[in-house]
Amino acid sequence: MGDANFGFSDDALLITGAGSGIGRATALRAVDMGLRVSGWDLNPAGLAETAELVAAAGGTFHSWVADVSDDEAVTAGIAAATAELGPIRYLHNNAGPASSAPIPFDQALLICVGSVRRVTDAWAASGPGEGAAMVATSSVAGNKVGTNSDWYSASKAAIMGYVRHLTSYRSHEFRSNAVAPGMTDTPRLAGFSASDVGQRVLERIPLNRMATPDDIAYATLFLLSPMASYINGVFLPVDGGWTVTQ
Repeated sequence: MGDANFGFSDDALLITGAGSGIGRATALRAVDMGLRVSGWDLNPAGLAETAELVAAAGGTFHSWVADVSDDEAVTAGIAAATAELGPIRYLHNNAGPASSAPIPFDQALLICVGSVRRVTDAWAASGPGEGAAMVATSSVAGNKVGTNSDWYSASKAAIMGYVRHLTSYRSHEFRSNAVAPGMTDTPRLAGFSASDVGQRVLERIPLNRMATPDDIAYATLFLLSPMASYINGVFLPVDGGWTVTQ
């Protein structure tokens, strides 16, 4: 990407699920663009690794170990991030369990969709300022294709429904969009591409590869950025063309 920074200035970004995968990549690419980052995750070790990588890149990183389904943890985290970094203009709602997690359907929707609403409300109440924007990590699952996990498909579709609600009713406060990864090479999918199912999916992707975490990170940062100031309510598949072939 060279020196491109998508029009960002000296602002702060909050990323949930920043301890690995897409969240970590978004944090690293964000500091490359001059943003200060508040990274949240349930996994202290993963979050510490992200913090070390950001520090090595010369960036500013605020760590918050928290469960985003916990009201008190979210409220305290927003206060701590704002105190350390100043107003948090941008939000990446990225945290969520892996599709393989054995979570009861009703509980999963409360965790996945409820946490996005919870973090969004707390962030918006903190006063992110003019030009504020939120991007949620949805998925092609539940929106373009079905998956074996009923709660995963349902929650990812519901997240996009919530984004459409925000676009319709809260655009005077902030823009809202969703990025929708396809098959992405993160720790959660380690070894999947070598499986029979993974090989069948890869055969249907016109670009003939999985996404990298950076592929998703750059799409997310573009949607957040001033360069996307008239993009609102969009569902953006980043899947190499996979769902076009379905």
